[in-house]
Amino acid sequence: MENQTLVNEICPTTTQQWVKNGALLVDVREKDEVAQLAYDVPNIINIPLSVFEDHVIEIPKDQEVVLVCKGGGRSLRAAGFLINNGYEKEKVVNMKHGIIRWIQKGFPTKGDTSSVLTNAATSSCCGDSSEVKTSKDTSCCSSPNSDGSSCC
Repeated sequence: MENQTLVNEICPTTTQQWVKNGALLVDVREKDEVAQLAYDVPNIINIPLSVFEDHVIEIPKDQEVVLVCKGGGRSLRAAGFLINNGYEKEKVVNMKHGIIRWIQKGFPTKGDTSSVLTNAATSSCCGDSSEVKTSKDTSCCSSPNSDGSSCC
């Protein structure tokens, strides 16, 4: 088995700090998803996961990068791809729980949040749930981030 490096993950609150410090957000959702609802941050690019390998050269290796998507799964794969293809592990992170948690935390977006929040209400990060988990609820979201914080 080939030696692979695990991806560091951060929460939306920590992502806000990375953005303030100049990190690039790379949204790997498809173009139609981004057209409907987008992260409202100054330094962001959209490279859908479906074409990610063909456009990876657009992501600078000398800058901190936060990979984002709707729920955190696609961006985790993209972050792993970067790290396993020459990007520094310390400069590439995945944002856990994606735009769903970003919206729940009240962070800025452009577009219609209703479809994302409606879908989030039927499934939490821990599986099916009848209500959306918040950071004060006891859940898998209480587990610490790779940076030691637990701010999901």
